[in-house]
Amino acid sequence: MTDTDNLTRRRFLKATGGAATAAALAGCTGDGDGDGNGNGNSSGKTLQLINSTMTTLDPVKATDTASGTVIQQIFDPLMNYPNAEIAVENLLVENHEVSDDQRTYTFKLKEGVKFHNGDEVTASDVVYSWRRLAESTNSRRSYFILDSIGVEHETTTKTYTNEDGEEEELTVAKTNSLSLEATGDYELEMTLVEPFHSTLEMLAYTSFAVIPEGIIGDIEGYDGKVKHGQFATKEPVGAGPFKFKSWTSDDSAEVTKYKNYHGEKAKVDGIHWMISSDADAQHTYGFINKNADILYAGNLPTSKYSQDKVKDTSTDDQGRIVGKYGSTAGGATMDYLGVSTISSYYMGFNTEAVPKAVRQACAYLMNQERLVNDVFKGRGEASHHFTPPMIYPGGANKYKSHAENNYPYGYNESQLEKAEQVLKDAGYGPGNESFSFTFTVYQSSTTWPKVGNILRDQLKSVNVNMEVNNAPFNTLLSRGRNGNLEAYSLGWVMDWPAPDNFLGLLYPPLTDTSKSSPQSYTNWSGTDAANQATSAWEKIQSNRGPTDEAQSARNEAYVTMEEANWEDVVFLPTYHNLEERFSYEWVDVPKYGGAGYSRQMYNNVEIGERK
Repeated sequence: MTDTDNLTRRRFLKATGGAATAAALAGCTGDGDGDGNGNGNSSGKTLQLINSTMTTLDPVKATDTASGTVIQQIFDPLMNYPNAEIAVENLLVENHEVSDDQRTYTFKLKEGVKFHNGDEVTASDVVYSWRRLAESTNSRRSYFILDSIGVEHETTTKTYTNEDGEEEELTVAKTNSLSLEATGDYELEMTLVEPFHSTLEMLAYTSFAVIPEGIIGDIEGYDGKVKHGQFATKEPVGAGPFKFKSWTSDDSAEVTKYKNYHGEKAKVDGIHWMISSDADAQHTYGFINKNADILYAGNLPTSKYSQDKVKDTSTDDQGRIVGKYGSTAGGATMDYLGVSTISSYYMGFNTEAVPKAVRQACAYLMNQERLVNDVFKGRGEASHHFTPPMIYPGGANKYKSHAENNYPYGYNESQLEKAEQVLKDAGYGPGNESFSFTFTVYQSSTTWPKVGNILRDQLKSVNVNMEVNNAPFNTLLSRGRNGNLEAYSLGWVMDWPAPDNFLGLLYPPLTDTSKSSPQSYTNWSGTDAANQATSAWEKIQSNRGPTDEAQSARNEAYVTMEEANWEDVVFLPTYHNLEERFSYEWVDVPKYGGAGYSRQMYNNVEIGERK
């Protein structure tokens, strides 16, 4: 969900780069006086980074990338995406076994792993942590364990007060009903309703991070040692490579090396994040004053980015672009990494508010490749599917060939005459009745308004009036949930690397804004295409297992959902993000993979002498 901005989202992850979607001190430039934040005069042992506004350090409550980036350093789950590559590896577990029916998982934990408070990590801590994910009203990811993985459970409904001060209902697991049991000090057993093909990948998500049993009293059976707010902002305790030091909202956050870490111990003494929601201030802080060691696309606004400065590039075996960027506004040439992450950005339509003919006209007029080049300055890839290329059935080549041969609205071209014709057939367009609607983009984006303005001007030529409006990201989501958006810009960044993580947003029954917590805001129902998408999604859910047969059935249904979306133009695919990293020559940092930079742990980063 983003161009080069950072977005926060409730079920939408915050992301940066040119693809997820709105979401990221004026004058905070550093003075180089030796305080560790300025012009290379720090000790050289603290990694200096930039982050956007954080919301919480509670793993089960965080839904934004800014919070997740820090949580990734403090807490460990059972599994991990090493350097954000999408092949998971063991982290807190020594090994695991799966039953013949692929429903029961038995995990054997590493012994002797210590939390930051000195307590040993045991199976009971895992059970408690996952119960919180499933049962607590503080959890915003209960569906991960209850629905996505599908651990056996009973459900109930609880009422809680959301961040807007409104009462909202939340479906959670009944107390202690999860089919999850500590069968020994270091062994636990988990049973699913049915096999699920991405169980281990899901368990690598930070929502499944392990915290000490009973530390928070927000599920039945525990009084808690600290209040939730205290844990989430001032005293988070995990078992990760760094332990919490401080967090001042909209100012800074800091963690320090955990010397008793069970894995590879950090090569730096700590990490300091300057926190800012202003991309220009981030640019000044990191690129002009060199106060950050590693920077990302969200720290370099598109207006200040030059594609011509990316040079000396090569492509590695994972398709990552490796090269140099410079010179920057601060006169440096930096190491450059470009990674096509698993993400999709799109224009969504409330199908009850915008007629199909108008939606199709938008698709005929949009030239995705030109937008990526002209608006995003090449920081992305034109999209024609909602599923990203890396996880599309059959891979990137199948993605491209299917789009080239089947996309009905012109593959990377604008088709004015066809837009006019589809409107004319519906009684709109030149010489007929005009139609007006509003396209709402997130306020902090610098690129989506330009996309909107280009499309607005194209639509004028066919007698359709589109107003481009902007709103704070949380306001946009609130309006969407209430059915008060006609068209909007959003994006999705992977929770796990499979198409169903994306295409679930297009399942028509969960797009109904008259019901609580819709997954998207499209009110898609009653058409042949909506019925096809519904049947396809149900086929996916009936073939969730890890077998080749189930995978084949899912692949066919994934493509059916993509084509149903094309037919009704519910989501108009726009681009997939090229996530970029810029690091100074004194930093040695491993390349990250398709899961994105926020999934990378920094314990293997080394810093030399700053210049």
